[in-house]
Amino acid sequence: MDCNVVDRLKGRGIIPSAHRVAIGDYVLRTIEHPSADQVWERVKTSFPVLSRATVYNTLNLFVRKGLLQELILAEGKVVFDPNVADHHHLVEEDSGIIYDIPWDAVQVSGLDTLTDLEIDSYQVVARGRKRRH
Repeated sequence: MDCNVVDRLKGRGIIPSAHRVAIGDYVLRTIEHPSADQVWERVKTSFPVLSRATVYNTLNLFVRKGLLQELILAEGKVVFDPNVADHHHLVEEDSGIIYDIPWDAVQVSGLDTLTDLEIDSYQVVARGRKRRH
């Protein structure tokens, strides 16, 4: 068991069972933005008895406890992001790879003009393709 993952789970009040540590060891360290099925595929190679339901339940627990963000960046596609700090995203349309964009790299103005709304948070999702030279 990875002590760092165990400590992170315990620090959020999560009992560090073997399956939670195995899932956390991947999803809390990746720079990818994997779906639940991608997490299951990756983790079951080292933890073959892992069920899809266990992965879904564990990911949802990690989101509730603030270890992951759940993102819907395309219709019907939920991914998980271990970077819980404020930041934006870029979806590369051809590959589907999701990149983090630093918070300060994007400026949003005019939110104060939305007087009938109380904005709790926001995130910019850019979409694009690699430039062809």
